[in-house]
Parts: sequence; structure tokens; C-alpha cells
Amino acid sequence: MGQSLDERRYLIPFRSGLLPQMFTGTLVIGGGVAGASAALAAAEHGEVIVLCKDDTQLSNTAWAQGGIAAVMAEDDSFGSHEADTLEVGGGLCDADVVQAVVAGGPGAMRELTTLGMPFDTDASGAIALGREGGHHQRRILHASGDATGSALQTTLLDRLRSHPNIRVFAHCFALDLITPSAEPGATVMGAVTWHARYGLQMIWARSTVLASGGAGQLYRETTNPRVATADGVAMAYRAGASIADMAFVQFHPTVLYLPGAPRSLISEAVRGEGAHLVDESGTRFMKDEHELAELAPRDVVSRAIVTRIARTGSTKVYLDARHIEGFDKRFPGITTELKRYGIDPQRELVPVHPAAHYTIGGVRTDAVGRTGIPGLFAVGEVACSGLHGANRLASNSLLEGLVIGKAAGRLAGLAASELGLPAPISIVSDIRPSEHGVLDIEDVRSSLRSAMWRNVGIERTGAMLTDAVDMLEFWARYTLDKIFDEPGGWEVQNMLTVAHLVAQSALWRAESRGCHMRTDAPASDETFAVHDCWRRGEGEPVLDPVAQPGGVPG
Repeated sequence: MGQSLDERRYLIPFRSGLLPQMFTGTLVIGGGVAGASAALAAAEHGEVIVLCKDDTQLSNTAWAQGGIAAVMAEDDSFGSHEADTLEVGGGLCDADVVQAVVAGGPGAMRELTTLGMPFDTDASGAIALGREGGHHQRRILHASGDATGSALQTTLLDRLRSHPNIRVFAHCFALDLITPSAEPGATVMGAVTWHARYGLQMIWARSTVLASGGAGQLYRETTNPRVATADGVAMAYRAGASIADMAFVQFHPTVLYLPGAPRSLISEAVRGEGAHLVDESGTRFMKDEHELAELAPRDVVSRAIVTRIARTGSTKVYLDARHIEGFDKRFPGITTELKRYGIDPQRELVPVHPAAHYTIGGVRTDAVGRTGIPGLFAVGEVACSGLHGANRLASNSLLEGLVIGKAAGRLAGLAASELGLPAPISIVSDIRPSEHGVLDIEDVRSSLRSAMWRNVGIERTGAMLTDAVDMLEFWARYTLDKIFDEPGGWEVQNMLTVAHLVAQSALWRAESRGCHMRTDAPASDETFAVHDCWRRGEGEPVLDPVAQPGGVPG
């Protein structure tokens, strides 16, 4: 990508000594399930600051309609949950991480119940268990029907706000992780941040936990909120962290597809309760694609939908839930959203199409969130722990955020308590202003998202990916060397950086595996049964010696 991609250590010029200073033991960037879990664990050992980029309720966690996967039934087992996770993961899951997260499920559910999480119950008063794609057992816990994420976010935020050791700052944009030198892998000492009212400030921390979410906004069609602009991966990349498996972007199969309407998620739980996928002629097609039919792994369902759309010359397929009794009570949020656009799911077919949903790749970590960089942990969707492998099993992400978030927060808090509050040092970011002319940043953002959807979407080829890399490098030459003074510009710079990593990873991975489908290389190749890890180089990303599944970041 030329010097535009990797020459800058920071997005903006600053001198640390001239900015307002804040100090804490542990800094958590992100307030979703992973960030909140980390903050609560770290707060048992000292002071914690939590930064939320926007409103505290605007996160992928809060938007999650699906539930939390955990082994709770007598006829279920850790082995079964692990087997489902490994089967969907396409040979890239790290077995030790899978075992640790699955084993932590029941305890995490008990802790949430203690905190007041309103899990749905059955007629006997026991926690109700649903089933979703890729699972062979009913093990999905929900709250308020299809509003599990919102209930979880509210439960955790209430605890964060009431904890004496935690301060939560909303509408605070983390621009970059701060390090004592520009050398990749130097100790992380906190972050330089921006607030609309207070401007730039330094937040010094002994431990920093990155929990800023995913990168869905890289795509024109996405289920993610507007804040999911890959900021955390970009920050970590500039600081020298290893970024792994970025080719693996999961597309949710069933997203409302109406002209002019937002791409609202239609939860996998709807298919778990028996809804069918049909084409324009009313033919149910998933029975011929996989033994689990509509409950096949998401990559299988998404590709089947795309194939059926191409075959029929349509732009969508349909979800048929007309035979599900009590749909409006089981899925009140979805029912309300559909009726807003004139669709009664108990009487009509629901038009759907896949959309970008979850970023499986991210900052490479081990089973407890360690990145290999001193002072830096990463948890949740921003991280690549190895749990999901090449494809995520439905409802494993909230579980991962709870289990690994808590483990990372505990380690971060302990490390911070042993070292005491940090002392500031002099950090100077001296960036020259760009010589390029005025840039329409919204045009770049829109063009990037369209290019990613068109060339780095559900189905890819080497030629499409090469074109994507070329386009991204062209835009980068005129965008990454500019100095912006507001989040819109910083977001696009982060999006360009991470979009290039996604396209580069997908181009390198000349095979099909999990949710990465190369139509010019439709089979899996054992040569690529490894994690591809990328670091900031001199001018362009450097591919590290690939890590075998189960490896720990160096």
C-alpha cells in the first residue's frame, strides 16, 4: 500500500505534556459484553476507566437478538458443545480456547442470574433453552425473546455504574494506544482520546483492555451499528500487535431486505423455532443443502441463499414463519420491526438476504486475552482468540465475551495493582500536514463499503480481491496521510487500514474454508490450515510466520 499505510504510528499530531492527563490502573476501551466483563473483573483489584465511543447502549452486544450458548441441560455436555464449535470452525479452532470457554459457560450464566439478568423461562420456571444454527442440542439462553443483547447490556451497565472503582465515559473516541516508542510491540501505556466537549486528552494506564467491537461497517450491507468501524484492530495494528485471520467475515443469512429499509437482523432463533427458507417460487431449498437444513452453519446457509438468488434471477429469498404459533410473543422485537414496514410474519413471507454480521479475525490473543504486547489485552469481537476458527458457531460470541472478558480483566487488574498508578512520559507525534487537496470523506467511506461488498463479500475470487486491494491502496494514498479533527475522518482511516488487511488476508488464503469462500479455489487446502498473522511493516503489512491453531501470540 506504499508509505501511506504504515508510515504513521499515530493518526494525529500531539505532544503528551500539553494535553490534559488522566490516570487509572486499568483502561477498558469498549463497553459491550466483553468490555463490561473485563471492567468488572479488573475493578476487584483497583481503579478502572471504561470508554464508550458513542452512547453506552450502542454496541453489537446491545443489538444482539440471538442468545448465549451454554451447557445447561442434563442431556447436553461440554463435549457436545465443543464438538459443534469445532465442526463449524473448519479446522482452525484452538482446542484449548474452545474447552476453556465452553467450560466457563454454566458459571457465567449463574453470575448473570445473580446480577439480575432476566433470562426467559419455560412453564415450569426453569430457564428456557433454544436451538440455533450448527447446534445439535438446545443450549441457547435468551432474554425478552429476541432482545437478549439489550437485556445483557443493561444488566452489565447497571453494575458498571454502581461499582465504586469504575468510571464510565460515553462519547469518548479512542484514537490510538500510546507507547513509549514507535517500535512495534512496545509496552502499551493507555490511549490518546477525544471527546466532543473536552477535546484531546491522555489516559495513562498500567493495563489496557481493547474491547471495541467489530468491523461490520466495512460493508455496504451489514447488521452492525454505525460505530462498528474497526477502530480497535486499526489501533492495535499501528501499535504493532499481530492481526490474525481477517479473511473470515461471517455473513448472517437472514437480514430484512426491503428497498429503503435498514438491514434489520432476523434472528437465527426464528429458524431454530422452525421457520423455513423458500425461494421466489415457494420452494424450500435448504433440505437439499445440509442435514441440518435451515439450522446449518451460517456460511452454508448464506452461500445457499446467494446461489439460489443467482439461479432464480431474484434479489432475495424469503423466510416463512407463518406456521410458528405465538410468533409475536416469542419474537416481540422482530414482530414490531417487521410490522413497521408493513409485514405481518404470521401471515406473510419475510424477504431476506445475507449481510456482514461478525468479524472473526482480529487482534491475536490467547485463551485469557493476552496479545503478546506488554500492557495490552484484547477481548470480544476485536480479538481473534481462536475460539471461532474459520467460522463462528451461533451464540458463542456473547459467551466468549463473558468468559474471556472476565479472565483478561482479572489479569489486567492484578497486573495494574502490582505496579501502581502509571507515571506520564513525554510522547511526541510529529506528523506533517498532507499536501493533497480537499477530500470528500463520505464519498470515500461509501466507495470503500461498496467495494468491500462487491469484491470481498460472501463469494470471492483472486481477481476480485486483487481489484479490491488496488482500489483500497488508491484511496489510501489520498486519505491516510491527512490530519482530521473529528471522528468521521478517523473512522475512515481506520476502515481503510483494516479493509486492506481483510482483502490481503483473503487474497493470501487461496482456498475455501469456513466463511471464506473462494469460487476460484472451492476446496480447502491443508497448506492453509493455519492462522495467518499480519503486523505493521515498513510501507505495507508483513505476514508473520503463520501460527498453527493453538499457538500463543509472540
